[in-house]
Amino acid sequence: MTWRKRPGAPPAGTALCACAALAERKAKGFVFGAGSDRFELFVVRAEGRVSGYVNDCPHTHTPLDFQPDRFFNRERTLLLCSTHGALFRIDDGYCVRGPCAGQSLTPVPVTEKDGQIVVG
Repeated sequence: MTWRKRPGAPPAGTALCACAALAERKAKGFVFGAGSDRFELFVVRAEGRVSGYVNDCPHTHTPLDFQPDRFFNRERTLLLCSTHGALFRIDDGYCVRGPCAGQSLTPVPVTEKDGQIVVG
Protein backbone atom coordinates (compact mmCIF):
# COMPACT_ATOMS: atom_id res chain seq x y z
CA MET A 1 0.00 0.00 0.00
CA THR A 2 1.39 3.41 -0.87
CA TRP A 3 1.70 5.91 1.93
CA ARG A 4 -1.00 8.22 0.51
CA LYS A 5 -3.69 5.54 0.77
CA ARG A 6 -3.09 4.90 4.46
CA PRO A 7 -5.61 6.37 6.91
CA GLY A 8 -4.40 9.60 8.50
CA ALA A 9 -1.65 10.26 5.95
CA PRO A 10 -0.82 13.97 5.75
CA PRO A 11 -1.43 15.77 2.46
CA ALA A 12 1.40 16.98 0.26
CA GLY A 13 2.71 20.31 1.46
CA THR A 14 2.34 19.50 5.16
CA ALA A 15 5.22 21.09 7.06
CA LEU A 16 6.92 18.66 9.44
CA CYS A 17 9.67 20.67 11.11
CA ALA A 18 12.32 23.31 10.54
CA CYS A 19 15.26 22.10 8.44
CA ALA A 20 17.58 23.20 11.24
CA ALA A 21 15.81 20.81 13.65
CA LEU A 22 17.18 17.79 11.77
CA ALA A 23 20.96 17.55 12.04
CA GLU A 24 23.17 15.20 10.01
CA ARG A 25 22.69 11.50 10.95
CA LYS A 26 19.58 12.31 12.97
CA ALA A 27 15.98 11.23 12.53
CA LYS A 28 12.65 12.53 13.79
CA GLY A 29 9.25 10.86 13.96
CA PHE A 30 5.82 12.40 13.40
CA VAL A 31 2.33 11.14 14.21
CA PHE A 32 -0.89 12.19 12.48
CA GLY A 33 -4.36 11.17 13.58
CA ALA A 34 -5.30 8.62 16.25
CA GLY A 35 -6.75 5.16 16.60
CA SER A 36 -7.42 3.44 13.28
CA ASP A 37 -6.58 6.72 11.50
CA ARG A 38 -3.12 6.96 13.10
CA PHE A 39 -0.30 7.50 10.61
CA GLU A 40 3.36 7.57 11.60
CA LEU A 41 6.29 8.69 9.49
CA PHE A 42 9.87 9.67 10.13
CA VAL A 43 12.46 11.74 8.35
CA VAL A 44 16.19 11.17 8.39
CA ARG A 45 19.11 13.31 7.25
CA ALA A 46 22.23 11.59 5.95
CA GLU A 47 24.89 12.74 3.51
CA GLY A 48 23.09 16.10 3.41
CA ARG A 49 19.93 14.52 2.02
CA VAL A 50 16.54 14.24 3.73
CA SER A 51 14.52 11.05 3.27
CA GLY A 52 11.12 10.07 4.64
CA TYR A 53 9.54 6.71 5.41
CA VAL A 54 6.35 5.34 6.91
CA ASN A 55 7.26 4.30 10.45
CA ASP A 56 6.15 0.70 9.93
CA CYS A 57 8.40 -2.37 9.83
CA PRO A 58 7.46 -4.60 6.89
CA HIS A 59 7.94 -7.70 9.08
CA THR A 60 5.80 -6.99 12.16
CA HIS A 61 4.04 -3.75 11.20
CA THR A 62 5.24 -2.05 14.36
CA PRO A 63 7.02 1.32 14.53
CA LEU A 64 10.79 1.12 14.14
CA ASP A 65 11.55 3.34 17.14
CA PHE A 66 11.05 1.80 20.59
CA GLN A 67 11.97 5.17 22.10
CA PRO A 68 11.01 8.40 20.35
CA ASP A 69 13.29 9.36 17.46
CA ARG A 70 15.67 6.37 17.91
CA PHE A 71 15.91 5.06 14.35
CA PHE A 72 19.64 4.35 13.90
CA ASN A 73 21.97 1.51 14.78
CA ARG A 74 24.83 2.46 17.12
CA GLU A 75 27.15 3.38 14.28
CA ARG A 76 24.45 5.55 12.67
CA THR A 77 25.04 3.81 9.35
CA LEU A 78 21.70 1.96 9.06
CA LEU A 79 18.11 2.36 10.22
CA LEU A 80 17.15 -0.11 12.95
CA CYS A 81 13.85 -1.74 13.84
CA SER A 82 14.04 -1.92 17.61
CA THR A 83 11.38 -4.66 17.76
CA HIS A 84 13.50 -7.41 16.17
CA GLY A 85 16.75 -5.82 14.95
CA ALA A 86 16.15 -5.55 11.21
CA LEU A 87 18.55 -3.15 9.50
CA PHE A 88 17.60 -0.89 6.59
CA ARG A 89 19.68 1.27 4.28
CA ILE A 90 19.14 4.97 4.89
CA ASP A 91 19.00 6.07 1.26
CA ASP A 92 16.31 3.68 0.02
CA GLY A 93 14.87 1.83 3.06
CA TYR A 94 15.94 -1.60 1.77
CA CYS A 95 16.31 -4.24 4.51
CA VAL A 96 19.82 -5.71 4.45
CA ARG A 97 19.52 -7.90 7.57
CA GLY A 98 16.78 -9.40 9.68
CA PRO A 99 13.53 -11.30 9.20
CA CYS A 100 12.33 -8.90 6.51
CA ALA A 101 15.58 -8.97 4.48
CA GLY A 102 14.87 -8.08 0.88
CA GLN A 103 11.79 -6.00 1.73
CA SER A 104 11.75 -2.21 2.04
CA LEU A 105 10.30 0.54 4.15
CA THR A 106 7.56 2.52 2.43
CA PRO A 107 9.00 5.85 1.24
CA VAL A 108 7.28 9.16 1.89
CA PRO A 109 8.56 11.94 -0.37
CA VAL A 110 9.87 14.91 1.59
CA THR A 111 11.65 18.04 0.53
CA GLU A 112 13.22 21.11 2.06
CA LYS A 113 11.35 24.29 1.20
CA ASP A 114 11.57 27.76 2.72
CA GLY A 115 13.45 26.47 5.76
CA GLN A 116 10.96 23.66 6.45
CA ILE A 117 10.91 19.94 5.77
CA VAL A 118 7.61 19.27 4.04
CA VAL A 119 5.77 16.26 2.69
CA GLY A 120 6.28 16.23 -1.08
